[in-house]
Amino acid sequence: MRGVVFTGERGLELMAFPDPTPDAHDVVIAMKASGMCGSDLHQYRRPKGQTQATGIPMKDGPVIAGHEPCGVVVAVGSAVEAREARVGQRVMVHHYQGCTQCNHCRSGWQQLCQEVPVKVYGNNAHGGHAHYLKVPANTLVPLPDELSFSAGAAIACGSGTAYSALRRMNLSGNDTIAIFGQGPVGLAATQYAKAMGAKVIALDISPQRLERARAFGADDVINPGSNDPVAAIRDITHGRYADLTLDTSSNPDARLNAIRSTKVWGTMCFVGEGGDVHIDVSPHLLRRQLTLVASWTFSNIIQADCARFSVERGIDVDKLFTHRWSIDQAEEAYKLFDRQVDGKGVFLM
Repeated sequence: MRGVVFTGERGLELMAFPDPTPDAHDVVIAMKASGMCGSDLHQYRRPKGQTQATGIPMKDGPVIAGHEPCGVVVAVGSAVEAREARVGQRVMVHHYQGCTQCNHCRSGWQQLCQEVPVKVYGNNAHGGHAHYLKVPANTLVPLPDELSFSAGAAIACGSGTAYSALRRMNLSGNDTIAIFGQGPVGLAATQYAKAMGAKVIALDISPQRLERARAFGADDVINPGSNDPVAAIRDITHGRYADLTLDTSSNPDARLNAIRSTKVWGTMCFVGEGGDVHIDVSPHLLRRQLTLVASWTFSNIIQADCARFSVERGIDVDKLFTHRWSIDQAEEAYKLFDRQVDGKGVFLM
């Protein structure tokens, strides 16, 4: 099979790999959809020779990209029981593997394992940008029949990350939330926040993305490139500021503006990977009793719950996608995605 490998400095290659066969506790998935996520761009853009991006050590040798895998089980290992996985099952992947035995792993948060170096499929272990993927059976999350493989790919990272962050902040229909960045994760956050009943203020410097945010239900849109976002949020909320703010952009200015536009006793959440922010602790945090939280993806339980919520609330997850590609079009796909002006892309097999 061929797989997409990031080679550094916005380069990639389609490399040949042996078709995988399952070890005892593994399954092989025939990929049907493999999503493109904003955090892929950190690996795509990394300098040649650099061994990591966003703090995750890379392994030696070429690694197949893609951490939003979704497909059908086509082979199971000798120790995999039918209740874990069966041939023909439609599945998403919780794209991490830790020690499997610590409290983090056993509660579904394998990415938080402190006992062994964590495998991140599509980052330091082979991912979904190929026709087949071998993963441990315990990483599988069933895909409801009502959802497409593309929707499952989105929930496997970008949409699931947005959903988990909103849950972490205890969003309710009483809240006004300002979402900084309307790329795939931010737009998914707009979509889910509206389904949860909140008032949504969407911010982005791309007019195209703001148009999409409005179509996804945003009550107000703000372009920080032509407006003072903090003043605009203050005006929209009649001087109260937002109950909750969420940054998906990783931009230092956006992060600080998210903090500054959160109300007294409010909560601000970091989701975007990489970058930094410089905070003046006393005026920005202490004297406003602000709560800062960070949310890194989700557990396998929350991933399954995101899929359930999407089905029960009739959320059109596929609406996120503006481009659908074949693996042969990977170079063109990532060149376009790198511009960060359109919606989400997905490879279909």
